[in-house]
Amino acid sequence: MSKGMRYKMSSERLEELKKELHYLETVREKEVAEQIKQARSFGDLSENSEYDEAKTEQGKLYSRIAEIKRLIENAEIITKSDRTDEVGIGNAVTVLDLEFGSEETYIIVGSQDADPTTGKISDDSPLGKGLIGRRVGDEIEIEAPAGHLRFKILKIDT
Repeated sequence: MSKGMRYKMSSERLEELKKELHYLETVREKEVAEQIKQARSFGDLSENSEYDEAKTEQGKLYSRIAEIKRLIENAEIITKSDRTDEVGIGNAVTVLDLEFGSEETYIIVGSQDADPTTGKISDDSPLGKGLIGRRVGDEIEIEAPAGHLRFKILKIDT
């Protein structure tokens, strides 16, 4: 594991991860162990699909537990910007798409809180990187998977 890798997230997201970890290590781990125990009781393990499925589920569970532990151990709690003169994490930013003339509002969040379907974009995304540190009236150009994009910042809210 890379010592320098940090995962930006809100304190709320960190608490969600801790709750999920607790659930997985207590309730879910016991459920999967019971599935394995029950599948073993069916006999010959070489031809026992229930056993194979339970072991696969156990592998997924342990993988998710390890992933959550890594996220928690390397969490970097971000604080919401209360500034409106410059784009920072936590700001809602209204931009004008200079190609299509449409307005969009995005909330800049840490990578672990990103949810593009609800307008929450990571500060590590191409658009997020392009917006951070900019001011109302600034025009930005970014290279994104969708191609070359141009925006003008119209408004910054907390």
